[in-house]
Amino acid sequence: MSQEPQVEFMRNRKQRHRSSRSKKSFGGQVVAELKDWLLTAVIVFAVMSVLNIFVFNISTVKGQSMQPTLLEGERLFINKLSLIFVNPKHGDVVILHDPSTGPSRKDFLVKRVIGIPGDIIEVKDHQLYVNGKIVNEPYIDTEIEDPDFAALTVESGSYFVMGDNRHASASKDSRYFGSIPQDMIVGRADYIWWPLSKLKGL
Repeated sequence: MSQEPQVEFMRNRKQRHRSSRSKKSFGGQVVAELKDWLLTAVIVFAVMSVLNIFVFNISTVKGQSMQPTLLEGERLFINKLSLIFVNPKHGDVVILHDPSTGPSRKDFLVKRVIGIPGDIIEVKDHQLYVNGKIVNEPYIDTEIEDPDFAALTVESGSYFVMGDNRHASASKDSRYFGSIPQDMIVGRADYIWWPLSKLKGL
């Protein structure tokens, strides 16, 4: 009796087994790859979320209160980490929670730090004074068109902020809602990063 049919049968059986095992192996590799990608995506999302909460953020300028320094639609890199170690200082551009109420309230505002705790702020003859001295403000394009106000002292742990747009009623700031507590400041705007043609530090 010839052994050829039996040998051929065994060969075909081994090939089918090998093919089946190859398919299972390929399927297992696909599943393993998908798991790796999913794990990587979860880790990246978690890391970016932590960085976004504690280290940096991207903010888009809305409104005209910081013109001519900032224009609507420009995007800012917000440094949250720096204010953990260093208090805001004169001239810093900061992002803060809007302390006002009413229908015009926004989630966030971008303003410039004018007064730090203990400073005496005054607007006289449409000029800004801090601690009795006129402040040189190269970032504005007009004198203060809103009414003058008498000298006031910035409370401990608070900051007096103003928009760079000094045209009449152009900025809702500490002249409207008073000094803001430090914990309302989200971070410092370090530079404009978009559009790239406007890339610069603040």
